[in-house]
Parts: sequence; C-alpha cells; structure tokens
Amino acid sequence: MTRRWDVNDTSGIVDAHDVLIRPARGKRDPQVAPDLILGMTGPILDRLVKHLEARPVPVTGAVPDRVFQAGEGASPGLTLAGPSLGAPQAVLGLENMIALGARRVWATGWCGSLQPDLRIGDLVTPEDAFSDEGTSKHYPTEGVEPKVDAGLQRDLDSILGRRRETARTGRIWSTDAPYRETLDKVCALRDAGLVAVDMEMSALLAVAAFRGVRLAALLAVSDELFDLRWRHGFSSGRLREAERTVAELLEEAVSASQGNDART
Repeated sequence: MTRRWDVNDTSGIVDAHDVLIRPARGKRDPQVAPDLILGMTGPILDRLVKHLEARPVPVTGAVPDRVFQAGEGASPGLTLAGPSLGAPQAVLGLENMIALGARRVWATGWCGSLQPDLRIGDLVTPEDAFSDEGTSKHYPTEGVEPKVDAGLQRDLDSILGRRRETARTGRIWSTDAPYRETLDKVCALRDAGLVAVDMEMSALLAVAAFRGVRLAALLAVSDELFDLRWRHGFSSGRLREAERTVAELLEEAVSASQGNDART
C-alpha cells in the first residue's frame, strides 16, 4: 500500500521549518571578496567587467553563471556576478554568493520610470521596495523592514555629491510579470509616489535582511511608463552613458565603503 504524503505529518522532523537545500560553498569553489556588485542586466555587467578589468572566476553553481574578480588597479577585494532576470534567479545568485563570502552587496540594473520627471538615462537609488513578486515572502524577516543599508547608502550619496551626479531616491515596485503591468496598477503606484519598477529589488532586500548582509543599489532608467504609454531606450545613447556612470560610481562607492570599514 502506498503511503500518501501528509503536509501536517511532521513526525521524525526535528524542525518543520528547516530547509532541505542550503546554499553552500563547493569544494572547488573560491572564497569570493566580501564586496559584491550584482549586475541584474547583461549590458551593465559587461560595462562593469570592462571598466574594472575583471577576470572570470570559475564556480560550480549554475547561478550566477558569470562571476568575475576585479583586476589590478580597481577596488581590491571586489567580485562581480550576474546577470539575473527576475526575483527567483536574482535570489539564487545572491544566496550562492553569500555562501561564498559576499557580505556587502551593491545591486545594479535597469528600471522603468513611474514619475514624469524621471527619464531614460536617469539614475535611481532605491530605499525600499513594494513586493509584487513571489520570492521575498519565503524569507521571514521577523519584523525587520527590508531596506537598503544606511551606511552603504551614505557612501553612495557621498560619491554622487562629489561627482555632481543626481539620483532619484525612493520606493520602487518589484514585479514578476512585466507583461502584467496594468494601467490601474501603474496609476495607483505612480500616484502613491513610487518612483520606478524593476523585477528583483524587493526580493534582494528580503534576502539581505534574512541573511544579515548589507545591500544598497544604483539603477539606470531604461524605459518609461508614467503616462500609461511604454517608451523604452534599451539601445539609446543616454542609457549607455548612464551605464558608464553607474560603473564609475559603484567602483568609487565600494572603495569608500572599504576605507570606512577599515577605519572602524
């Protein structure tokens, strides 16, 4: 007689909330640097790899499928990884990189503007995110609100100010379904003051809070939705210039953060 699985039968289980699969460092995996730049989109990751003269690092896990170590002359002890499309893949990549040693995470990628004064090629520094994806709910944060790390954000703000670059700070919307960004939802979230939409940020913040790592983010606006028409600039010169700026800003922010931590 075949025994049926009963979700309420936890006999023999030490902790019913424990997990079956844990992120872990493989025997052949390297110990990565504490500082990690996680590139969500391929073009930004490619720009960072070129700018930082990074070299490939082999890892056994399938996600993220590209991992790099910054070369000489760049910020010491810096790893690059990605790309990751959507919350599940981004979380797999972040979990695996944390298992390999990442402790300070700088997330970057594209986002869509929800506000008329935020245009293609502009920059966004999320402070937190509204979760409209299915991954973050699996990471209980026990009353801790998932937000960007205040110290890393200060380092990034300082670099932005020194270079006289501007970035819009605010709450963003993370969704699993870009083809279901409905008119009523865009209107409601735009009118509530959310600044942009992406696919990963809320889940990344949840994992960072759950695992006790620090995370901040710098995004480039790749498309616009605020007037209920979709305009994209995926091939625009303004977006390419924004990607170059992101690479330079993140290198300086990582260096500043490393220096501040060394002094404390």
